[in-house]
Amino acid sequence: MAGHPCSIPRRVGIVPKFSSAEATETAHYVAQFLLTKGVEVLTDEAAIGSDAELVVVLGGDGTLIHAAALLGGRPVPILGVNMGSLGFMTETPQSEMYPMLEAVLAGTATVSPRMKLRVHLHQGGSPERALDTEVLNDVVISKSPFSRMAELDIRCSRQYVTTFKADGVIVATPTGSTAYALAAMGPILFPTMRGVVLAPICPHTLTQRPLVVPDDETLDILLMNDAEVFLTLDGKKGPALRRGDRVQVKQSYNRVLLVHNARLDFFAILRAKLRWGER
Repeated sequence: MAGHPCSIPRRVGIVPKFSSAEATETAHYVAQFLLTKGVEVLTDEAAIGSDAELVVVLGGDGTLIHAAALLGGRPVPILGVNMGSLGFMTETPQSEMYPMLEAVLAGTATVSPRMKLRVHLHQGGSPERALDTEVLNDVVISKSPFSRMAELDIRCSRQYVTTFKADGVIVATPTGSTAYALAAMGPILFPTMRGVVLAPICPHTLTQRPLVVPDDETLDILLMNDAEVFLTLDGKKGPALRRGDRVQVKQSYNRVLLVHNARLDFFAILRAKLRWGER
């Protein structure tokens, strides 16, 4: 997979997994390394969001999603260094961290653009937006453990699709197809392809299956009953939904730029993470 050239950064932000002492310690060494290269190091999240020209993530995919949110849509490359097991997005192991940084600083690294989704919440049929945000992985509408089954009217660019009677529904990007959507029996999409996964969670009717729709379509999901339902955005719990609330999901113009590890391809990550070929 050919990547896009990664520009040489002058200001680099470092975002470690805050609950990891190892990540925090490693952040100190990365900062010292960058300073010896004449690069300005940013650790304040506000400064990273506004001024960083590269972000180094030390953690897992969750930390990378947090770092992407800090950038607010700015097209800044993110180098994901995994501090544990290999991640789908944090694809550079710790042992290759410094060579990857050298490649970025030398201008020989490439980036993989990843699609984001824009999410609008309209409450009670109102045209006003109660929520306007973006996600990298997925939008999840799900009922609470003791609630009745949700009834969700699904429309694709105003065309009626079906009404899911289910525990909820997941709308995922290709990048997010290997997250919660995979557990809901959704398909794995190559991360740079164009498409959006629509996957019901535990549907009442087994003939209701996951769909892949073009990324230029707009999905509208309307809650039809009084189930206790919540919106979750990239794993973070959002507002509760009520009957008549509508969640609109469409492609964002923004992209997340992930520094590509040339030593590892997407299929190698799948084999490692999903243990393909093992018995």
